[in-house]
Amino acid sequence: MARPCDLQAQQAAALLLACTLALLALQLRPCRAQQQQPPSPGYYPSGMFRPLGFSEAYRTLWGSQHQTVSPDGKSLTLWMDSSSGSGFKSARAYRDGYFGASVRVQPGYTAGVNTAFYLSNSEEYPGHHDEIDMELLGTVPGEPYTLQTNVYVRGSGDGTIVGREMRFHLWFDPTADFHHYAIIWNPDQILFLVDDVPIRRYERKTEATFPDREMWAYGSIWDASDWATDGGRYRADYRYQPFVSRFAGLKIGGCAADASADCQPVPASGTTAALSAQQEAAMRWAQRNSMVYYYCLDASRDHALYPEC
Repeated sequence: MARPCDLQAQQAAALLLACTLALLALQLRPCRAQQQQPPSPGYYPSGMFRPLGFSEAYRTLWGSQHQTVSPDGKSLTLWMDSSSGSGFKSARAYRDGYFGASVRVQPGYTAGVNTAFYLSNSEEYPGHHDEIDMELLGTVPGEPYTLQTNVYVRGSGDGTIVGREMRFHLWFDPTADFHHYAIIWNPDQILFLVDDVPIRRYERKTEATFPDREMWAYGSIWDASDWATDGGRYRADYRYQPFVSRFAGLKIGGCAADASADCQPVPASGTTAALSAQQEAAMRWAQRNSMVYYYCLDASRDHALYPEC
């Protein structure tokens, strides 16, 4: 049997160890939190453009009864219920440019719900269209939202949809606050950005794999139950309706389809056509830490359809 003095010494040692571990945890916590943030990209294109009033740049496309514009006209709320979703479309078509929106989605059960900000010409070229997508795919409680980026070129000409998906579980909670999602589309490349951090670059390799026809910018909320959440395993459950998404900080800059030939595309970098070393490092961080799917690495795909891979 241990003597009282030995027990006291053991208790004191245990208390000292506990205090040391607690102090170490406090010291490490900021470092761990800091590691969850991407490095600075060094280039902030969102700051080059002023936020636009909704009526300046966009028009309601469908579901007008499911959207509300703020009193200052600079933000809007879209919602989806069992009767309808809602969407809007830019007033003008563009041949390149910067397109951004700050978006906040709701927490809870949102499986099957697709909150999208994207470029498309589907109405101009039905069945043979181009599209550049940023889509926040709803989820079930306890699982993260997925940000899907995608590029379609000349639609589904032969009936086969050729999507080029790259998906991310972001380094923040997209339900907690607004974050800025943007696309830079110029003649050389497409850059997807989140809070100015480049997360994906899609380069022009051939004319057949790059969209070069005029497109419009869109935002929407809609039911994508067939595929959005775990391949359609979880579907929209309208017991939780309405599903609400909020858009603000709408920004467009670039060359409209009818702009003069000397209109200059928005650069992907602050210095050259190529990304800077800082941007490349930030993109590598995002893909290493947040990317969860890349179509070029999917062995189940027919890679003959993806010469860019």
